[in-house]
Amino acid sequence: MRAVIQKVSRAHVDVLAGQNRERSGQIEAGLMVLLGVCHADTEADARYIADKIAGLRIFEDEAGKLNRSVQDIGGAVLLVSQFTLYADARNGRRPSLSQAARPEAAEPLYETVAGLLRRHGLNVETGRFQAHMQIDLCNDGPVTLLLDSQKLF
Repeated sequence: MRAVIQKVSRAHVDVLAGQNRERSGQIEAGLMVLLGVCHADTEADARYIADKIAGLRIFEDEAGKLNRSVQDIGGAVLLVSQFTLYADARNGRRPSLSQAARPEAAEPLYETVAGLLRRHGLNVETGRFQAHMQIDLCNDGPVTLLLDSQKLF
């Protein structure tokens, strides 16, 4: 499982369907998380990613050091599924998506991550799985991190 995590001062996601636009999720200070699910991922990967997201100390303390988590600041999480995090563009010009999980396997794991984040006491807003979405955010810092549950160092 891969997650691109951005510290934001605000973010929202809109779902587009033809000429219609619907706000699916919106947060103020917190984390914008793009989540990709691999075909080999399990609930253990979801737990690892959710625990990391909840505990990452990337918000400033009184001394200006990155020492607080999203939980510590009372922030929120905007979680959006993004299967293209598993795109492989090494060969040719059209990325292969063969490592991404099929929707029927990916969606339950995406929902598991959202549920686990909520169990950490976080307000979690989401995009809509398999929808065409547009995201607007203000990256704060900027701070952007990449987590990969299969690349444990």
